[in-house]
Amino acid sequence: MKRIRGSDILRRWRAVGLLALAAALAGCAGPRLSQPDDAQLAEEALVAFFADLQAGRYAQAAEAYAGTYETMIDHNPSLDPADHAALFRNACTINGAQCLEVRSAELLPTVAAQEFRFEVEFQLEDGAVFVQGPCCGGSETDFPPVSAFTYTVSKGGDGRFRILDMPVYMP
Repeated sequence: MKRIRGSDILRRWRAVGLLALAAALAGCAGPRLSQPDDAQLAEEALVAFFADLQAGRYAQAAEAYAGTYETMIDHNPSLDPADHAALFRNACTINGAQCLEVRSAELLPTVAAQEFRFEVEFQLEDGAVFVQGPCCGGSETDFPPVSAFTYTVSKGGDGRFRILDMPVYMP
């Protein structure tokens, strides 16, 4: 019978310990590799923004919006211009903004750091694709129907993603 020295046992335990440590570290690194990238987070912010508008969660939508309120203020002179939730409420319910659920969002080529552009299609309640037809007595020749709209999402200094464009408007 071969005798095992104490130093051999110590070496084996060190090897086992190092293997266990390596496995634990590999387990910690795994989730980091699957973290969503900024483009995915921007898309999620865009989809959530329109879901909030569609569901009437106007305060949450206003928090995710960093675009201009000028048109909404012009359409609602009786509202406080600082009441962004009320401006979105009126835009979606009486002013013609199409606050619809996102059907698809395709990432477009990036033109600026920390900004992401998407080509977005919306869906109606029955699941059909939303199509913006000609406006104000115009013909389809003058104003061809549109079903895809470009939206920009910007990553702010605080790390949050905000939408820069208003919902599609139909008078």
